[in-house]
Amino acid sequence: MKETITLLLNTALEALKAEGALPVGTQPDIRVDAARDRAHGDYASNLAMMLAKPAGMKPRDLAERLINALPASSAISSVEIAGPGFINFFVNTSAAGEVLFDILEAGDDFGRNRDGAGQKVQVEFVSANPTGPLHVGHGRGAAVGDSLCRLLEANGYDVTREFYYNDAGAQIDNLALSVAARIKGIEPNDPAWPADGYRGEYIQDVARAYMQGDTVTADDRQVTAAANPDDMDAIRAFAVAWLRHEQDLDLKAFGVGFDVFFLESDLYESGKVEDTVERLIQCGHTYESDGALWLKTTDFGDDKDRVMRKREGGYTYFLPDVAYHLDKWQRGFTTVINEQGADHHSTVTRVRAGLQALDAGIPKGWPDYVLHQMVLVTRSGQEVKLSKRAGSYVTLRDLIDEVGRDATRYFLVSRAATSQMTFDIDLARSQSSDNPVYYAQYAHARVCSVEAKAASNDQPFDAQRARASLHLLEDARERDLINRLGSWPETVRRAADQREPQQIALYLQELASEFHTCYNAVKVMVDDADLRNARLALGLAVRQVMRNGLDLLGVSAPREM
Repeated sequence: MKETITLLLNTALEALKAEGALPVGTQPDIRVDAARDRAHGDYASNLAMMLAKPAGMKPRDLAERLINALPASSAISSVEIAGPGFINFFVNTSAAGEVLFDILEAGDDFGRNRDGAGQKVQVEFVSANPTGPLHVGHGRGAAVGDSLCRLLEANGYDVTREFYYNDAGAQIDNLALSVAARIKGIEPNDPAWPADGYRGEYIQDVARAYMQGDTVTADDRQVTAAANPDDMDAIRAFAVAWLRHEQDLDLKAFGVGFDVFFLESDLYESGKVEDTVERLIQCGHTYESDGALWLKTTDFGDDKDRVMRKREGGYTYFLPDVAYHLDKWQRGFTTVINEQGADHHSTVTRVRAGLQALDAGIPKGWPDYVLHQMVLVTRSGQEVKLSKRAGSYVTLRDLIDEVGRDATRYFLVSRAATSQMTFDIDLARSQSSDNPVYYAQYAHARVCSVEAKAASNDQPFDAQRARASLHLLEDARERDLINRLGSWPETVRRAADQREPQQIALYLQELASEFHTCYNAVKVMVDDADLRNARLALGLAVRQVMRNGLDLLGVSAPREM
């Protein structure tokens, strides 16, 4: 309906330009929004206020001229001027209701578009170090990242999901030392335990599997344990593979998959890190000082220059990140989105500066970032601090086991990634209207129940009769639902453009609330067959959009609850 009103306003606009009332070059971005108060119509536009100055007219006078120039339309019952010059549109009930059949005919494709057709997008998310089980913060990254991928695909983009493993460096060395200590029977409370060792029980599991000679499969490779307690390289390789396999199991339980797994170690083994350093030197953006090699990141907006190669040898952590992102660019990804924890905030400027210093034609501000804040997990109002298995944090698997995959995914994506969130286990497990995922899923199941009841009463849905009876949906609550349903495609487009999947969760909460309110006030199974079928059409459309929205969040749409 917004598109229809926009076309009507554009026609009126061209008519006024032809009359000389507006400059010929006037071509504003016509905005049409749902009215906040239905007493003021279904939709409103501020076009007259936007054009009043170039037209040399008062906004209300211009609004009147625009209304008079609007072509006749069976979709609009009346148009009014409100306030300083808003143009309010009242939509014909039958015309408004046509969106219900748009939904039912499009089915799972309703809300999808081709805006991104032919455009490749790579989304990197989770990217946890293979040093332990995934924690709840990784879970938030997985929920946000995967939902963002689903949103981009719904908008026509060709999406590649990528997981980057930091399998090199000091943390991996500490992992190997921890496993070696466990193999030798050293406990975490022993003075001989590595100073920065990992203390969770999973280290004991890795050590046991290694000495048993187990074979583990980790995405792109299979590793068989050497069972040699003194071979640190073998221990390191096996421990990384074992934990990568465990993380993969956690992600599968969460309904998250990846197209590409990229290892940091491959950047070194392939020579890409050294090639990147040489390229930066050749571009003239480096210098040596105090025995270290520095990158002039201040030339590209950083607050100070950064060390690339340390005095004692070895590279600082952001240098392989630059090499990795150069590799992404060379793979043809002109749009890259990194979904990471807020602790990566300090690396954003450095990585972008390093990429600019390469003089590789990479745009300023590339790549995009979505950074999520921390998650506090509570039960009975108290913080849940530790997992027995991990030893220092709440794992993603703990949360899935507690409340299920659907609730975990929905809760973790339901708030803006930029805001800290509290995950209330008690709320996530409750079957009440206070639980947003339960409330949304219940709306879907409730319509399924009504449809089943109609069939059992020998009154199955009659689409032809419903379409002829849309004018009967006159209750304000029914109109609110129709308008909400009509805004779904725009919501899908906006949520993807703004990289904010939480907008989908908010929409579903509002749709569920309006549906339950309408259902409790307006009886569906009435004797009047015309009205009954029109209301069934409304319910079935709600169910379809609810299913489409839940799918974008990776959440199931149950038929029974």
